[in-house]
Amino acid sequence: MHPFQPLGLLAFPPLFHASLSTCKLVPVLQYPQCSAPRTDFRSFGRSQSHFTSARASHSSAGPSNVTYKIGAAFVGKGRNFDVKQSVFAFEPTRQSLNKQPFTGRGVSGQDAFFISSVGDTGSTAFGVADGVGGWADSGIDPSDFSHGLCRYMAKNAIASQENYLGARQLLERAYQDVVADKEITGGGSTACVAVGDSLGSLEVANLGDSGFVQLRLNAVHYYSNPQTHAFNTPYQLSIIPPRILARSRIFGGMPLRDFPRDASVTGHEVRHGDVLVFATDGVWDNLSSSQVLKIVAEDMTKLNAWQTGDKGTVVGNELKTLTKEAADLHEEDISLQTRLAKVIARKAKAASEDRRRDGPFAKAFAKEVQKFYPHENFHGGKVDDICVVVAVVVGANEAAG
Repeated sequence: MHPFQPLGLLAFPPLFHASLSTCKLVPVLQYPQCSAPRTDFRSFGRSQSHFTSARASHSSAGPSNVTYKIGAAFVGKGRNFDVKQSVFAFEPTRQSLNKQPFTGRGVSGQDAFFISSVGDTGSTAFGVADGVGGWADSGIDPSDFSHGLCRYMAKNAIASQENYLGARQLLERAYQDVVADKEITGGGSTACVAVGDSLGSLEVANLGDSGFVQLRLNAVHYYSNPQTHAFNTPYQLSIIPPRILARSRIFGGMPLRDFPRDASVTGHEVRHGDVLVFATDGVWDNLSSSQVLKIVAEDMTKLNAWQTGDKGTVVGNELKTLTKEAADLHEEDISLQTRLAKVIARKAKAASEDRRRDGPFAKAFAKEVQKFYPHENFHGGKVDDICVVVAVVVGANEAAG
């Protein structure tokens, strides 16, 4: 991903230099450029959603109908996946206002995540953020912004004293905190943030090319669409240092700066047995939504969390038991939600390193870049940091197996 916007809308194609090791598209700033058409490159091979977007209804704390059992898995590019270091199990009772939220820093690279209770409302907030790697070319650590954003979202969520906190509202507050943080001098990040209440209403704010899918009974119920200014140039929150602004005035190519108000906000109803997968583009560049469904369905079916019979697919009676978090993270007995996050992250990492199979990113490259530059080639997966948050929705009144 790159933080610089095109210089103008002209009648000829964008001039890019493609670094094929990461396929980061870097604008050649001394030449004018134009925006490439917006493309939902994740749609290659994934199911079409029949969901009609509607803003989620809100409620204060009351009788709990659903809970969100959440786990995360993450691995930075160039690192090996280690279940002891690369998996996080969320347990609300372990949260504390005085405890620094864990965002994957040190293991997840420029990707970050957060999971938090929302005050005393019974709601849960969670999401992912992906630091824009192009800022490293300006001497700025992209992980400072993404991890700072997730840290502040977790802190604002748990400290909230309001009856309702929306996803975009949470993102806005965290962004303002990042801007005010003197230790974060620049950078940018995408974000996909959710707040789910106990009555089954989920609100999601998605900005950039991280995203999520809602899986229900062996089908893709909904998938988000990425927001991009140009190929591999997503919408992004950012802090632009004065020296970068000064350089841009001389050479052109003003850095991108989008805002929380630009995020796509959608409302969703969740049900017992739904699986929500939030992930950075390290997953979506390498796995389509239908492939993620196949990965999830394999484990859900094998463990009888989803059961298919004469009447179709139903939620199994073992779901409550399967989602209980173990005291430690031995690979053989981790919870269902943590297991799903782990297997998605591992599959995405394997796909990113597979040079023989073209993933969604490679297919988009062929469509958006090769039509202008036929000699440019990119095949296989796209090596990147990977971060996945999985929430399994469990109904409070459903019997345990």
